[in-house]
Amino acid sequence: MESIYKRIHVVINPASGKDEPILNTLNRAFGQHDTQWSVSITHKYGDATKQAKQAIKSGADLVVGYGGDGTQHEIANAVLGTEAVMGILPGGTGNGFAREMGTPNTLEAAAEMLCTSRNTRQIDVAQAGNQYFIQRLYVGIEPEEQTSREMKDKYGVLAYAISLKQQVQATRLTDYQVVVDGKRETFRAAKLYVVNSGMMGTGLSITHSYSIDDGLLDAFVLSTENLATIKGAVDRFLHLNTGSASRYIRQCRRISIDTDPDQPVWADGEYIGRTPIDIRVLPGALTIVVPE
Repeated sequence: MESIYKRIHVVINPASGKDEPILNTLNRAFGQHDTQWSVSITHKYGDATKQAKQAIKSGADLVVGYGGDGTQHEIANAVLGTEAVMGILPGGTGNGFAREMGTPNTLEAAAEMLCTSRNTRQIDVAQAGNQYFIQRLYVGIEPEEQTSREMKDKYGVLAYAISLKQQVQATRLTDYQVVVDGKRETFRAAKLYVVNSGMMGTGLSITHSYSIDDGLLDAFVLSTENLATIKGAVDRFLHLNTGSASRYIRQCRRISIDTDPDQPVWADGEYIGRTPIDIRVLPGALTIVVPE
């Protein structure tokens, strides 16, 4: 059967969380569908976006990331605004975004799906400064507190729980000045989240109210001075229909965040700078291959 896409380029992140024969599997899957395909290998952050952009300039109509959520973040930043379509191959520790899009959880099945599925999905993307994110942005975690590649390799998805405990212990309250769709709010908090896609690698979601194609972002804060914000986050995580679950979350199309002092900003797990930051949703901006 001939592939839907004529030229497929796969960007491979060799530092991702899986140990499997990538090229043999891709050759077997793509070879059955009479498609031209090529690969490139990343060595550092930023390589995937550069390589994906070059592949698009060279005529690739489907650009695919093999890796975790950080790799998918980079591919999305390259595909946005082009005629190319994005594909996903699950190669990371958690693969939260792959789960969000219904991507098969094995490399062979996911590669086969890319060649045979005629289904695509238009999803929202969020713009943060001059970058874009597809999952979530958060403020308030210093780089040294973030989950390391070494921890992911050693503990798998449990590494995130270990890091969360460390992050809670290192919690510092910060003064936030936030403008949500034109409405100004000020408060003290430890962290602020802006969610486009809430699915995590565990299969659970960070919040219950989000939709990846509703044209809205979900924003919420966590503050040890206001334990109700933490209870609300836990209730949302557990999909409990309580008053606190909906009290400390806002749905919006645009949000500007400033802090005193400035705070680190992460998008899809990648460090992108420090506050202030302005974020807006781009409805249906990205086309992704999904299963039929």
